Amino acid sequence: MNTEKNLFALPGEYIIREGKAPDELPNLKPVPINISGTIGTVTEFLSKRADQPDQINQKQCHIIVSREAIQIQLIVWENDPYFGGKVLAKLETYPKFEEFGINNGKVWTPTQLGLFFKMNRAFFTDKSENMHLVTELMNFTATVNNSIEKSAKENGDRTDKFAQTVDSNLPKAFTLIIPLFKGVPAEQLEVETFANVNGREIGFILLSPAANQTMEEIRDSVIDKEIAQIKILCPDIAIIEE
Repeated sequence: MNTEKNLFALPGEYIIREGKAPDELPNLKPVPINISGTIGTVTEFLSKRADQPDQINQKQCHIIVSREAIQIQLIVWENDPYFGGKVLAKLETYPKFEEFGINNGKVWTPTQLGLFFKMNRAFFTDKSENMHLVTELMNFTATVNNSIEKSAKENGDRTDKFAQTVDSNLPKAFTLIIPLFKGVPAEQLEVETFANVNGREIGFILLSPAANQTMEEIRDSVIDKEIAQIKILCPDIAIIEE
């Protein structure tokens, strides 16, 4: 059989290339799923993939719930080294709430706290209250120092003078509207101010018992809500609580 003759036996246009043929594409290992996000991530993922058998096989998945870490982790294709992966949903503290330093022992100087309040007016329920706090904080150091000097000149008994200055200069509490966690609606919180005067050094800390209580309540309610939704979407996925 004449190969060259038979090669062009059919009518049509032919393109002949000379040289080495290009290499075939390499067979690559599939990229495993590795996603992390806010507390609703696992529910969102399952709501879009649960009806796709090549994506989700409920008998080959499981979920681990950690209330201590406030997270829900979905493991997919748990026995498959190629396609196995994970989706992590985590309830994380709202960054701006952390910046306030509420309940974490952060110490502010009056000037630092005054400037921070000024730049974060949006989180205050009452803008006039915010302005009053800023004014009092920015003048706080000078007032205390004047009181210290006056006290020293009179009789050296400084303790009462310090206490009177701290009590009279700054409101004992103020109100914020701020989210405690990412992806969770804002909460209205009362925040208390505590001042400590040591010689000429003055520091403030911010405390909120209501924030602690609310964070505990949100943690459990949000996780319970997500688990309930997951059970509706994928009732055959094993859910394990640590």
